[in-house]
Amino acid sequence: MRLGAIEAGGTKFVCGIGNEHGVIEESVSFPTEQPEVTLGKVIDYFRESQVEAIGIGSFGPIGLHPGSPLYGFVTTTPKPGWANCDFLGTLRQVFHVPYGWDTDVNAAAYGEAVWGSAKGLQSCLYYTVGTGIGIGVYAEGQLVHGLVHPEGGHVPVKRHPEDSFQGLCPYHGDCLEGMAAGPALEARWGKKGYELPADHAAWEREAYYIAQSITGAILMLSPQKIILGGGVMKQTHLFPLIREAVKLNLNGYVSAAEITEHIDNYIVAPGLGEQAGLCGALALGLRAYQQAHEKAGAI
Repeated sequence: MRLGAIEAGGTKFVCGIGNEHGVIEESVSFPTEQPEVTLGKVIDYFRESQVEAIGIGSFGPIGLHPGSPLYGFVTTTPKPGWANCDFLGTLRQVFHVPYGWDTDVNAAAYGEAVWGSAKGLQSCLYYTVGTGIGIGVYAEGQLVHGLVHPEGGHVPVKRHPEDSFQGLCPYHGDCLEGMAAGPALEARWGKKGYELPADHAAWEREAYYIAQSITGAILMLSPQKIILGGGVMKQTHLFPLIREAVKLNLNGYVSAAEITEHIDNYIVAPGLGEQAGLCGALALGLRAYQQAHEKAGAI
């Protein structure tokens, strides 16, 4: 099969073509500019590709409910020019194929569930910790949307006792994203995360905030795997700090061997590496293709 995949980020778009086995055969990336420019490049890329379906994982917020007039739109994003952009509708005018459509982090969670670290499991959470913080939720074999879709990067966090930083989130100040995303690291310490040594105090504080969110997610959703991706998590020395902080927070209350004995295999990096988002979009496209053909066969 030839399937199209789009990882639509606020900074860059990655488009690729792959197959039903999760193999990306080719890809291209370009900066996220105004919608007419960016989507024009997407259309040009796929124009001669003859893909059988296209999956899209997009930055948001986005409209996810098929009955809504805003389905397929990027909605209230602060990204200049993209608010109320009919992303999916623009592509549908050109390519008459089935479409998978979800948030970028839900796509990554789905990719990890189909082909990555959570393969064979019925639930996982995917965190991306980078310019912002997003959380994708895969539960009981389904991606979770709910009222709009999860925005776990904006959960409140308890302030570290030695932290006077006010936070950077324009909506909530000191929420998880405001305290722990890449720009917060740089604003607090005066350097980008990758410029800070592994023994810098920044990392214990970073782990403190991320672990709070993970602890709450474990207690609320009881996922079978937690996957941490994004640019900040390339600092791999963060993983043991986060794992230990989560165990400390839980204090033995959740008596599952995956946490008490094997947490190194429970809180993990993406199995698909930097291709988690694009492979997730590919998986969304494959699912859309299968659903369309099942529906056609039932008529």
